Amino acid sequence: MTRKKALVVRGGWEGHQPVRATELFLPFLRSKGYAVRIEESTDVYADAAEMAATDLVVQCVTMSQISAEQLAGLTAAVVAGTGFTGWHGGIADSFRASSDYLHLVGGQFATHPGKEPCERVGGQEDNYLPHTVTITELGREHPVTAGIEDFELHTEQYWVLHDDLIDVLATTTHPARPWQPWHRPVTSPAIWTRRWGAGRVMVTTPGHSLDVLENPAVRTVIERGMLWATRTASAS
Repeated sequence: MTRKKALVVRGGWEGHQPVRATELFLPFLRSKGYAVRIEESTDVYADAAEMAATDLVVQCVTMSQISAEQLAGLTAAVVAGTGFTGWHGGIADSFRASSDYLHLVGGQFATHPGKEPCERVGGQEDNYLPHTVTITELGREHPVTAGIEDFELHTEQYWVLHDDLIDVLATTTHPARPWQPWHRPVTSPAIWTRRWGAGRVMVTTPGHSLDVLENPAVRTVIERGMLWATRTASAS
């Protein structure tokens, strides 16, 4: 039987530890029979032959930039059936200058609200808030999130801008705190999927740090998401 091919693309902002974060999931991919290729830049996206032979792209590239040729190659591969997945800023806060990338993914990081100003000390922890990730009705039936109960995190809580073509498996709600400018709670997608051509896109917004990625619920969602997003026989 032909082995599935996974391409791990990592880089961008070092605060998300792209090397150490992706290394957490390499044993899982290999245990599931994937042949894994690792790239430290998005140049590979412009290699049409390599992308056509790839069944799953796992991206961990926060911010950074992508060329028109690279994005066209990634998009064409997804449309043809290559799966595309990632977590946190590595997929939902990539390539801010590219509206076409946003169109592919279906949701884009806007902010992560912080603590009350008097409690901030100037580090990343200023944006760590306790919050709940709530599985939706769709999520309770979806293979990525079925059997996972609502879970609590104390980390960055992503607020994303999104469209209606995503299938939301879990949400998180940002309360209207006195020091914030919004006037009512805002519910944001936290885990979602998207069909794009013959391909599947899977986004998990928790994952700011290694301890969050090692949370059993988060890790399960990411690992199941890799399997779900992988090219299916009908897309071959």
